[in-house]
Order: sequence, then C-alpha cells, then structure tokens
Amino acid sequence: MGIEHETGFEPATGDGPPAPDGDRAASVRTAFEGMMQIRRLTNTGHTAPEGVPAQWETLRPIRAVALALEASGLAASAVDGSGVRTATGYRLVRGEAPGSVRVEWLGPPGSGAAHAEEAELGRCAAALRELGWTALLYRGPRRRRFLEVEPPPGVRRPNGG
Repeated sequence: MGIEHETGFEPATGDGPPAPDGDRAASVRTAFEGMMQIRRLTNTGHTAPEGVPAQWETLRPIRAVALALEASGLAASAVDGSGVRTATGYRLVRGEAPGSVRVEWLGPPGSGAAHAEEAELGRCAAALRELGWTALLYRGPRRRRFLEVEPPPGVRRPNGG
C-alpha cells in the first residue's frame, strides 16, 4: 500500500480544484518525507539513496513528480467544476515515453502564463533534478514549452524501460 492509500493525500497535478488551505502544507511535508523514507529503504544499492527515484515512484510517476513539485513550493494550476482554468501553475500529464511525465505551465486566459513558462519550467526542472529525475525542456505546438520528465538511466521503469 502506498502513501496515498494510507493518508488520503492527493498531490496537486494541476487539473483539479485549487488545493484546499488549512493543513495542506503539513500534509505535503508528511507525504514527501514518506517518499524520502521509501527511497532510503529501497535504494540501498545507491551511494545517495535519497537522490534517486525509488521503484515506487517509477510505478506512479505523475504522483511522484506532483509530490516533488508541490513539496518544492511550486504552485499547481487548477480548474473549476466546468473545466475552466482558474489558477496559474504546473500541470502534469502522462508523457510520450512509458513512465514519463509531461510538465506544462498553464493559467487562465490573460494570466501571462505563456510568458512565464520558460522561467517557471526551469524552476520545476531544477526541483526535479535535485531529486534525481531527468527533466528536459522542449518546445511543442504553438511554440509552448514543456518538460519531459523521466527516471534517470539505470533506474528501472514500468514495462522494462
């Protein structure tokens, strides 16, 4: 059983409602520390076990990347009940390669998210690289930038990748 089943905590992916206030910061810290403990216990073959994603993370890459970004203090985007974007921040979706995550920087119309995306995605990439993820910046349709995030070479990924 993973952290999410035991605590009911859901890291923000940028496609849900705004994260509730209150004890959110404490919940993020607790979940992140749980993920670091999983790394310490399962990455015993590594010199720095906390600096490499654990297999638990490679099996749940969107959840793991969301938790890493939220714990780093980066804001997630959000949508209202009708799907209209209401907050500027990161949004995570499944990447093109198996086990990868695409990170976009989105906001409501007129928010200026497109102008801030390169700098903000750079902050996302730095936070993820610090935790051992490989994060590469690309330019996609309509010249919008995004990150493609995956475990580093040598870390086992789903489907044998």
